[in-house]
Amino acid sequence: MNERVIITIARQYGSGGREIGEKVAKLLDIPSYDRELITLAAQKSGLNTNILHSVDEKATNSLLYTLAMGSNIYSSGAAVSYDIPINDRLFITQCDIIKNLAKENSCVIVGRSADYVLRENPRRISVFIYAPLEVRIRRVAERHSLSDADARSLILKTDKRRANYYNFYTGQKWGKFDNYHVSLDSSLLGIDGTAKLISQLAEDFREEG
Repeated sequence: MNERVIITIARQYGSGGREIGEKVAKLLDIPSYDRELITLAAQKSGLNTNILHSVDEKATNSLLYTLAMGSNIYSSGAAVSYDIPINDRLFITQCDIIKNLAKENSCVIVGRSADYVLRENPRRISVFIYAPLEVRIRRVAERHSLSDADARSLILKTDKRRANYYNFYTGQKWGKFDNYHVSLDSSLLGIDGTAKLISQLAEDFREEG
């Protein structure tokens, strides 16, 4: 049982993907990385943490830069420099961090297009978590004390931002089933049940080695 397993979790907003990732990590006794990647990126790049949080999982708004570099900056092999948008500097830095983490130990990585960044890593299991909109509205409304209408608006806006980020930096389509090994509706088994299912999959994968 020494084989590494890296679980990447992409998620619709309100589907419970972050909580599921944390629970999977606890069940497998491995580290989980989500917002922690911002702290690591700040340490690596020397950029302010608050600034990085403000652009996290957001595609660059620089039209001229986009036209010059193309839609897939990571594949272009661009170096991190101060003359590119901070969104892109963060993405490139996080890519390096994610690849290094995946080389060292088993872990769970939430978001940040990790499934694409680690697409050539044979120890990766990529998961997409989704749920019916009404279920997500209820969860987001309760969590943030919002009306159903405001929760719905926040969900649609956040999913659009995540899709734009993923599509821009990978050239792939966010949520498209064949970009992932597994797609799961978290409303079927709930947060705990979904986490158990993923952790069992990871255990079986490690045993297959």
